[in-house]
Amino acid sequence: MVRKVLLVCGIVSSLLYVATVVLSPMRWESYSSTSQTVSELIAIGAPTRTLVVPLFAAYSVLVITFGLGVWGSAGRKRALRFAAVGMVGKEVLGLMVTLFFPMHLRGVEATLTDTMHGVLTFAGVLFMLLALGFGAAAFGKRFRLYSIATILMLVVGGTLTGLDAPQLAANLPTPWMGVWERVNIYAYMLWVVVLAIALLRTPAERPKGNLGGREHSG
Repeated sequence: MVRKVLLVCGIVSSLLYVATVVLSPMRWESYSSTSQTVSELIAIGAPTRTLVVPLFAAYSVLVITFGLGVWGSAGRKRALRFAAVGMVGKEVLGLMVTLFFPMHLRGVEATLTDTMHGVLTFAGVLFMLLALGFGAAAFGKRFRLYSIATILMLVVGGTLTGLDAPQLAANLPTPWMGVWERVNIYAYMLWVVVLAIALLRTPAERPKGNLGGREHSG
């Protein structure tokens, strides 16, 4: 039961994040989900920051909890343990970014917090790819192909987002940056949900030995 609760946290985390990203811009009239990044919702001075920061922090805690559930579900599948490390590592960095290294609003001179925001976010992407890469080996061919397709989607979306980064830094228009970034985010979160469901449907491996039997003393 504990394992299942931990795994359900993966599904809840994705639902929480999507709801936050979709609904929070209602508090920022000029915000555009098409052209602006999700990070701008927690930017220093953003009208959505006080609402979004605790929700994103809760999301990170839920994913870390899910990662513990994945680790506990791994059994003899070492790849799943590496996937769990990737997910937990990504969210530890994500939590640091949310709480300590937010970016500034567009048009404001960048400082150390903006640099650290970019560095830790990039490191988080590497952990995410680690999770996807090792998670691909957790189940059969269909899940492996789905995981590979997700990785390719992240590479394409990440490249397109990265091409807009100089325009963001220079406070120039980024017409589709929000779209490319959300493609990445939602693709990964859907993968997390699919993985959680697959693990919930898979019985936990029981350790070998005295299963239900009595220990005998000499």
